[in-house]
Amino acid sequence: MPITPATATHRSPDASDTSNGTADVILLELVDENGATIGTEEKLAAHQPPGLLHRAFSVFLFDERGRLLLQQRALGKYHSPGVWSNTCCGHPYPGEAPFAAAARRTHEELGVSPSLLAAAGTVRYNHPDPVSGLVEQEYNHLFVGLVQGTPRPDPEEVARIVYATPAELAERHARDTFSAWFMTVLDAARPAVRELTGPTAGW
Repeated sequence: MPITPATATHRSPDASDTSNGTADVILLELVDENGATIGTEEKLAAHQPPGLLHRAFSVFLFDERGRLLLQQRALGKYHSPGVWSNTCCGHPYPGEAPFAAAARRTHEELGVSPSLLAAAGTVRYNHPDPVSGLVEQEYNHLFVGLVQGTPRPDPEEVARIVYATPAELAERHARDTFSAWFMTVLDAARPAVRELTGPTAGW
């Protein structure tokens, strides 16, 4: 069973925290360069410059045609609002397995459960957000899978969704603003993406 500390909320790890009470503190799992847990820290504090290295996950889901499900982050988010990014990303609760967190968060944000969700490795990066000044100092667990059912995005989390081929993604990436971490996690996941989608999808 995933372990959620008593001080951590059951709200989304990406939700804005407007409460002064400890019941609404969102904790992230701090890790060393090898991904071993070394402690916890409050979410916003972990993202303040220069950033504390913490555990995260990124999900890439595809339809039967091999198109990637992209999301535009809700405009109300305090971190990277309105930018496009991969299907889902977030942070496990302390003690929660990244795989379980990825499946849970995908359902919370998009209203669908991933099919054939599989681990696709890890990537470590340091990406400051040019707008908010917050820093993504993350040890990120990558997952790929298929979309099961029709997405029903939570409007507090997701403004829009779109399925994109590699060519359509390139056009959108040149035109629209994407998250600072998007290309890093996509490039790291590409071997697993190609294995999942096959050679004709073009990833």
